[in-house]
Amino acid sequence: MVPHHLRLEPCQNITQLQLTRTRVFALSASGRIYVLSSRQADQALPTGAQTPASTPWWGTGWLWGEEEEVDFAEITPKEKLKRGEKFVQISAGTDHMLALTSEGRTFAHPITLNANSHGQLGFRKCDVPSPADLIHFHLPHKHPRVPLELTPRSIADPYAKASPAIRPAGSAPRNSEALIGKDAAAAGLDDTNIRFSDKLFEVPALRGVKVERVATGGRSSFVKTAGGKVLGWGANEFGQIGLGANVTLETITVPTEVILWRTTPGTMQTKCIDVFAGGDLTMFEVERADGSGMPYIDVLSCGNGQWGGLGNALYSNAQSTPVRAKNVSGLLEYSEAAQNLQAIVSETISISPTGHVLLTLDTRKHAGPGGGGKDVVVWGANFDYQLGNGKRGSVPTPTVLLTPSGERFMLHRKRAKEVRDLQGQVWKKGVEVEQRAVAGWNNSVVYWRICS
Repeated sequence: MVPHHLRLEPCQNITQLQLTRTRVFALSASGRIYVLSSRQADQALPTGAQTPASTPWWGTGWLWGEEEEVDFAEITPKEKLKRGEKFVQISAGTDHMLALTSEGRTFAHPITLNANSHGQLGFRKCDVPSPADLIHFHLPHKHPRVPLELTPRSIADPYAKASPAIRPAGSAPRNSEALIGKDAAAAGLDDTNIRFSDKLFEVPALRGVKVERVATGGRSSFVKTAGGKVLGWGANEFGQIGLGANVTLETITVPTEVILWRTTPGTMQTKCIDVFAGGDLTMFEVERADGSGMPYIDVLSCGNGQWGGLGNALYSNAQSTPVRAKNVSGLLEYSEAAQNLQAIVSETISISPTGHVLLTLDTRKHAGPGGGGKDVVVWGANFDYQLGNGKRGSVPTPTVLLTPSGERFMLHRKRAKEVRDLQGQVWKKGVEVEQRAVAGWNNSVVYWRICS
């Protein structure tokens, strides 16, 4: 729960939020990353402690005033960024977070001790503040740190899932020391504290690789390069990395290129435009062109489609080769401006950790004067009515969302007379706002977003 009395400086507007079960991460326009607890009971400052906004170590600029009662922390890079470089995007999985800088560098952050359970961090060794020193976090002196070695479970104990008859007599079952390192096990780390880890670490294998976008599934990580290629690593037991049927490893510890043109002719050129992930599902938005006609957009999916989340009209709990989602791939519409057919691009895809998908089609771009809004296409798990179609039952095929009267449900954009904050105070007048659709844990939300 984000506290209703959390107030932001006008010059440090929060541009992106990422939520996990235990944390809320916020990225500001200035490129600073903050974290607070997702539980309201844990958001209060300890008795007698200084507010983060008033301490010289944390600095000011995110919260207003000295009366703030919300406990938060800033996450900073282990290595100093270049002059003018700042963070421009964050994406959080269940236990880890990726961050992208304006220079195309990729950093990872361990949220809990399970942050590298399937190699999703991209490295093993890092360090965190000493638990004994957390009570002095507000002091500017040098703070002692504890080395961590977060070993993926499949490496710490390759026979973890084997029966006793197969497990070798000399192999030891998994234990905390094997997973996090001897020093960390002895230190008694508490990963429920928002200051458990206060640093971002650059992913070693991606040094020198210019990245344009990062995405995280529950236990997997993805980056899209400036050249339109995708690299993935982390959990792969459902094929969610998309490496094909020949790769049967459950853990991918090194960023590996995802081939998105396996089923296309040799003359077809494929370029990834965007990548989305959530839970154990991954989707790639790709542009295909063979030079003989208009380029078109395909949406490819892989991973756990047990509840129809793959969008290929099938229920499959493991899909390692990206497949084409029906009804949202290869779409064209007539453009009034260009006087020809243009590809309909998916503006955004929101994938729920629990298996349903909301895709927003940019049907307004080529609509011309008087054009409507943007269509919402839904599919996947629907046991809690999260698809909003009035029915209870999973949908394996992408379906346009309709209103109760049978009309297409559209996301609109308008100029609001005034925008009020959560306390009811007028924040600004004459603001451009637009609707966005987001998939959550067994639910879906449409909200008004302030346009930049």
